Amino acid sequence: MKIHLVDGTYELFRAHFALPPVMAPDGRPVSAVRGIMQTILMLLREDGVTHMACAFDHVVESFRNDMFDGYKTGEGTPEDLMGQFDLAERAIAALGVVVWPMVEFEADDVLASATELWRDAPEVEQVVICSPDKDLTQMVLGSKVVCLDRRRNITLDNAGVKEKFGVPPESIPDYLALVGDAADGIPGIPRWGAKTAALVLDRYGQIENIPDDPDLWDVRPRGAQAVAASLAERREEAALYKRLTTLRLDVPITESLDQLRWEGVPKQEYQALCAELGFKGMMDLPHRWSGEPE
Repeated sequence: MKIHLVDGTYELFRAHFALPPVMAPDGRPVSAVRGIMQTILMLLREDGVTHMACAFDHVVESFRNDMFDGYKTGEGTPEDLMGQFDLAERAIAALGVVVWPMVEFEADDVLASATELWRDAPEVEQVVICSPDKDLTQMVLGSKVVCLDRRRNITLDNAGVKEKFGVPPESIPDYLALVGDAADGIPGIPRWGAKTAALVLDRYGQIENIPDDPDLWDVRPRGAQAVAASLAERREEAALYKRLTTLRLDVPITESLDQLRWEGVPKQEYQALCAELGFKGMMDLPHRWSGEPE
């Protein structure tokens, strides 16, 4: 079997910015909810999609905001989109898909924890993490765990991560700590660009293994003296950024692997939600209702 783990927060943002505004009969904005329902129903039609869960950032802040004041918040998120998060969780549950709403942790953390929990299960052929998020590429393992960018139809295995970033998956937290990640509010270390970080980490693997003295390096990035000095002066910052970019693998998951099996859309719940939101054209969109044979 394959397990498909969906980054619901990303899918909701993508739907919001891709679709024109739509209002429910009661005036609520619902275009992003309709979009994510449609895209998940499309995914469920694909061959080999049998076990699925979808994770959301129920609140945008997490434990990382307590670690670093500059970490991302919900500031700047459109108000009409923020108002759809709770409804999106309801909508995906109404498709018969397991939903993980995150409060203390982030959606990425539970996707990583689920990957860690089930990737070695004997019945699991592959874990497919449906997200283009750079953070999640640290979970890639050969072709057993891959990241799928559904919008671009690009799948990253170990070789794909190395080709894209210049480092293997296990060095992604170090890479992001050094170069920064604007989406998460991580500034990175001055003078450490993508090429420098890739060259040095490809040799040393982790920030902790990089010598302070560039004369001890057996790779020579451009401006090595200044690059090394910048890191030497900011070791504590680099360590903090690495903790921020390292996904947690200990998020509690109460479901069993068998409970991730998709059994079809619960017809009554789904159609009631469609009626509530004014999605009349989606009433009969699911290709299988729960209780029907596959």
